Amino acid sequence: MMRNWVTGLALLATAATTSAGAATPGRGQLQAAVKAEHSANVKRLQDWIAHPTIAAEKTNVDKGAEYMRGLLLDAGFQQAKIVPTSGVPGVFATLDAGAPTTLGIYFMYDVKQYVPSEWSSPPLEARLVDRPEGKAIVGRGAVNQKGPEMAFLAALRAFKATGRKLPVNIVLVAEGEEEIASPNFHEVIANPEVQAAMSKAIGVFIPGAGQESNGATSIDLGAKGAIELQLISSGEHWGRGPAKDVHSSLMAIVDSPAWRLVKALDTLVADDGHTPAIDGWFENVVPLTARQKELIAQGVKNSNEVETKAQLGVKQWIDNEDYLTASYRLAQQPTVNIQGLVSGYTGPGGKTVLPGRAEAKIDLRLVPNMTKDEAVAKLKAHLAKRGFSDIIVNVSGGYGPTQSDENSLLVQSQIRTLKRAGVEYSLSPRLAGSWPGVTFTGPPLKLPAVGFGLGTGGGAHAPNEWYLIHSSNPKVAGFDESAMFYVDYLYDLAEMAPKGR
Repeated sequence: MMRNWVTGLALLATAATTSAGAATPGRGQLQAAVKAEHSANVKRLQDWIAHPTIAAEKTNVDKGAEYMRGLLLDAGFQQAKIVPTSGVPGVFATLDAGAPTTLGIYFMYDVKQYVPSEWSSPPLEARLVDRPEGKAIVGRGAVNQKGPEMAFLAALRAFKATGRKLPVNIVLVAEGEEEIASPNFHEVIANPEVQAAMSKAIGVFIPGAGQESNGATSIDLGAKGAIELQLISSGEHWGRGPAKDVHSSLMAIVDSPAWRLVKALDTLVADDGHTPAIDGWFENVVPLTARQKELIAQGVKNSNEVETKAQLGVKQWIDNEDYLTASYRLAQQPTVNIQGLVSGYTGPGGKTVLPGRAEAKIDLRLVPNMTKDEAVAKLKAHLAKRGFSDIIVNVSGGYGPTQSDENSLLVQSQIRTLKRAGVEYSLSPRLAGSWPGVTFTGPPLKLPAVGFGLGTGGGAHAPNEWYLIHSSNPKVAGFDESAMFYVDYLYDLAEMAPKGR
């Protein structure tokens, strides 16, 4: 997923003080309902994983929206509608409890691509497997993002099963293009009915599952923006080189579109291989505030660098920087990343061809106050200035960075729930990954929007993605505990919210 919640470096943990008691009335009844529905909820998650929507491949895009709609109605939403867009449709649902407070929820129902041969079990079977952390589901979309979302729906089903009204109203929007940088999600929010309903919310959150082994989780106050694009060099468009693959011996007299792309790519970063070198790239970048640096420094003191490096499979950070410096860099530096390079023959052995086309799949990560339009314009101008105006820049999706106020009711109510639960937590100022929170925090809604939740998992975007169902660690929530955490949160929010909204 573009959001790609990064644990370790991005988990900037601060110790939470434990408050006695919870605000949830009749909690035992709701907890019993969650437990009674456990097997059915796990089966719902497995069935959902078996129906993937993959926007990049245009797989299951219409049926995926209808499946999402059905899950919401089954969980207790009175209405759920499919919202057409220029691409994959979104879903809009409301649950009116007659409460004075309304909470916004963001879901994604699409998943990343997968190669079955790379998995230890079929990626759509969602098998329950034993891991050191406990019993987990392995499947594409398990943690990114269907597992945490299903835990939230399980909380709503507990209210439905016990015949109890929620203490707050819910307005939910779901999209099917998050994994391709949400090119049309703004159309969902621009729908007059959706915008009117969402404007009543105190804020929006996306359910998460970012607990570490010590039990610490995070409230993710911000995230980098993201742009997905392709840079394409072709003999046909360039007017030089072959219009199709030709024999490699012709390299002596025919220009190479592949080398043309390599030369263009080399101008996008400095000689160190990671610092963006696009003209004017840092012009509007706002440095981290003192408060943001304070949060990061606190997190470094409470995080395990060795464990983080092991999870990522790295031995050192860029320039052999210390953990604190690398953590600052992770939050504040915009990036130019090559996701993949495609050209010519890629099968076994060689084929001795001179390719007529080469493509680089790129993602750009943006920080405040960069914008998508600014970044794309600067990239195109940079290439043109260096004589690479023939390189096609195909932008397939993107949005700007997002950040929310830690003093908002949304965040303060979440902090209260974490404290009541005795869970160590962080206020993560900015994730290195991305999600389209700016659609909520920007105009016209201007609402706080954060990531929030318990539970854990891993392998997002990778083979063997997993989500924890039964935890062997008492500090880390399994599926049922995550669902009950959301139940508790809804009551805490209702208790803290002004009665007029």
